[in-house]
Amino acid sequence: MIGMLRGHIESVDTTTALVNVHDVGFELRMPANDLATMHAGQETTIYTSMSVSQDAITLFGFLDAHSKRMFLQLQKVSGIGPKVALSLLSTLTPDDLAQAIHDGDDKALSRAPGLGKKGAQKIILELKGSINVEDIEGSKAQATRHSPADKGVEQVVEGLMSLGWHQSDAQEAVENVIAANEIETPLSTEQVPQVLKLALTSLDRGR
Repeated sequence: MIGMLRGHIESVDTTTALVNVHDVGFELRMPANDLATMHAGQETTIYTSMSVSQDAITLFGFLDAHSKRMFLQLQKVSGIGPKVALSLLSTLTPDDLAQAIHDGDDKALSRAPGLGKKGAQKIILELKGSINVEDIEGSKAQATRHSPADKGVEQVVEGLMSLGWHQSDAQEAVENVIAANEIETPLSTEQVPQVLKLALTSLDRGR
C-alpha cells in the first residue's frame, strides 16, 4: 500500500496531478482545492490512498493527513465510494465538512456533485457521532497559528498525526525540537524529514 509520496510535480490539470518520485511518475486524483495550490516544478509531500475496483486501480492524493482521514472516513458510509468522497472534499474543506456533519447541515453536503439530499442525510446519520468538535477547533487554531509560509511545520505535525499522535502533542513536540536545535523557520522541504525524526524521537522518549 502506498501511503505517502514525496517528489516534484510534473503537471497539474483540473482533476489530477502527476508527481515524479525518483523518475517514476504517479498519477493522482486529488481534491480541486488541493490542485488549485499546486504547480509544475513544485516539491511536495502527498498523502495517498489506493482504490482497487474491477475496472481500475486509482491513487487518490491529499496535501494533508486530515483530508486523507476524512476521505477514508466518508467511505465507511454504505453507498459512498471514493468518487463521492473526493467530490465532497473538492466542495468543502475537511474542517467545514466535519462541521457540516456535526451540525447536521445536509444542504452544505448536498452541494457536492454526485451527492443528493438522501446521501447527505445518510452521511450525517452514520458519521455524526464520530466527529469530534474539539479536533475541528484545534485544526482551525493551528491554521491560525501558522501562516502558509510555515507549510513545512504543518507537514511535520500532519505526519506525526498520521502515526497516531494527538495534534496538540505533535504541535508541542515540533515547536520544542525546532527551538532546542535552533532550526530556522519556515522549514524547507529538505528539513521536514529531519524535524519529523527529531519530533518522533522526542515523543517516544516522553511515553
